[in-house]
Amino acid sequence: MPRPRAWTLEADLPAFLKGAVVGLVRSDERDLSARQLSVFLICCTLPGPHTVRGLAALLNIAKPAITRATDRLVAARLVKRRPDPTDRRSIHTVVTETGKAYLQQLGSLLADAAAQAEAGSEPQADTLRRRRS
Repeated sequence: MPRPRAWTLEADLPAFLKGAVVGLVRSDERDLSARQLSVFLICCTLPGPHTVRGLAALLNIAKPAITRATDRLVAARLVKRRPDPTDRRSIHTVVTETGKAYLQQLGSLLADAAAQAEAGSEPQADTLRRRRS
């Protein structure tokens, strides 16, 4: 009996991305734009402090675009703005507890997408909806 092919990110990237995006769309989680998700993930995964200027430099986009993305993340309660205690002119973007929970759910959803890509099947909407419960 032939051995099944090992899943690789390079070979299965389109299926993985499709599964991840379809899973996000089908879930009850917040819909974030690519820009909002990028800002959020940088704040979650890279050591801070994170300022509009720093985020704009990392993403190589204009500061107003970072401000708009951050405004939406604040409205979704995924991040909050906090004055820099050493320089009150500077504002830091900090991940909230709600944001940390969202990151965990996102990680689970991506793990499911990877498993689905490996199995060659579609993400299941009922499985994703149960994550919210």
